[in-house]
Amino acid sequence: MDSRSVSNFELKAINAWDKRNFTRGIKSLFLEYCSNSTVHGIKYFGCKRRTLFEKLWWIATFLLSVYGCGRLIQNIYRKWEQTPVIVSFAEKSTPVWQIPFPAVTICPETKARSEYLNFSQVYFQMNDTWRDEMANETYDRFRAVAQVCDAHILRGVSLNQTTDPACVDMLKNVSMPLESALFFCKWRNDAGLCSEFFTETITEEGICFTFNSQSAEEMLRLDELHSDYEYISEKRQSPLWSLEKGYAENTDLDTYPVRVLGAGARAGLYVLLNLYERDTDFICRGPVQGFKILLHTSSEYPQVSKQYYRVPLHQEVIISVKPQMITTSDGLRDYTPERRQCFFNHERHLKYFKVYTQQNCELECTTNYTLRKCGCVKFSMPRDDRTEVCGASKIDCYNDAEDELLEEDVKFIVDKSRDYRAKCNCLPACTSVQYDAEISQADLDWKSLFSAFRQSLGEQDGVQFARLTIYFKEAQFITSKRSELYGVTDFLANCGGLLGLFMGVSLLSLAELIYFCSIRPFTILRAYRAKRRESNVFFDAPPPIVEKPKDF
Repeated sequence: MDSRSVSNFELKAINAWDKRNFTRGIKSLFLEYCSNSTVHGIKYFGCKRRTLFEKLWWIATFLLSVYGCGRLIQNIYRKWEQTPVIVSFAEKSTPVWQIPFPAVTICPETKARSEYLNFSQVYFQMNDTWRDEMANETYDRFRAVAQVCDAHILRGVSLNQTTDPACVDMLKNVSMPLESALFFCKWRNDAGLCSEFFTETITEEGICFTFNSQSAEEMLRLDELHSDYEYISEKRQSPLWSLEKGYAENTDLDTYPVRVLGAGARAGLYVLLNLYERDTDFICRGPVQGFKILLHTSSEYPQVSKQYYRVPLHQEVIISVKPQMITTSDGLRDYTPERRQCFFNHERHLKYFKVYTQQNCELECTTNYTLRKCGCVKFSMPRDDRTEVCGASKIDCYNDAEDELLEEDVKFIVDKSRDYRAKCNCLPACTSVQYDAEISQADLDWKSLFSAFRQSLGEQDGVQFARLTIYFKEAQFITSKRSELYGVTDFLANCGGLLGLFMGVSLLSLAELIYFCSIRPFTILRAYRAKRRESNVFFDAPPPIVEKPKDF
């Protein structure tokens, strides 16, 4: 539109305001906007050369375009709000030396040495004779070991013990010592005493032995825990590694937690396991004797009963490990945990753990639920000084509590009051590592080996060996990565594309609308006031003085 026509619009608008007609002023401003708007179809709304039918047709077409554009933008917003994250493969493969070798927790199925407690004998005494015929120490040991045996064998047995503060001490006294259960070890093809690599850890399976775990000081909040016993006896520190950041750039090759430089058995862990035949007890743990093995991250507290591999006696088990790692891009840090569906370590505070992992969170949730239901917790659960350790008569209670908590997710769909597990809010960690395994197994004919070398067992008579080898299958693996599926830029670009497709709208079109709704009316009003002042000056000015001609 040329400058002359613009001045005509201004003149009409000023005249409309001059006649003190607000409606006419707004109409004039609207007509000016329609004539100058860059939004498609708007210019036909106020065109005097169009018939009423044509104007109504364009208005209907415009409204349909606005509706269609709005619905599509709503769909894009819903997708941006509900599924902003996509998990995809990383661009490059990750070498195995960038992550720690898996922490390995080994739990013997033999829970008590026969010289301290013959569990089967005491079990039959409990069923056949009265309690008074048994020594108090034997009875206390039996009730302590009962907490790590199969629960179904104790139904109907009178244990009469609601709390047991000495349970862990009893288990330590009767369990297999590390030096006996782990007979020989090699790490990265260097032999050594197993006590140099493994330390004791208290789990729901009793006294177990863990390799490559973080220390209790780094994993647990010791100021919140009781001081009756240590959950983790590992003392080595890992100042140059964390689950989220990995190893620092200046980390030496020989660091802690330990790592390997490549794949294959020579770069892995080798353990010769041993249980004595005289200690084998089939009533406590059933017909499969040997060891349970758990692979987990160094910052995760082991929960062996949830996922484990078996190493039977007289067998060799080879575990070929394939890591599964998920990381999160920095672009998701500004998202809420609910939108990205994971927690960074600083976002989720756990009462008993310094390091957040989903497994640590679920263990703490189970502990709190067990305490609420039973009034005590299992000896392996983290607790403070005010919480009691459950005794043998509470075995069914804390087992039922764990089962009920697992049912909460399903029941919450129907009954929203069953929200205890939902309140735990145990989302995955934004950086997590899992160790998948491929297992091969063969008979271990160690007796024939001794005979071939003409070696006698001597003091080791009654031993039952098993062999375990763990290593990475490949030197590199593919990492998964959480990243933005729709960021703010993508959302705005999609909205802009739809607005341009349906109505030809751009950011300048929106600025144009704001201009005509805010700045333009004030400009016209200012021009109107200026015209009023000019008019007042004209009418209020005194008449000019006309001098009369002098008479001559």
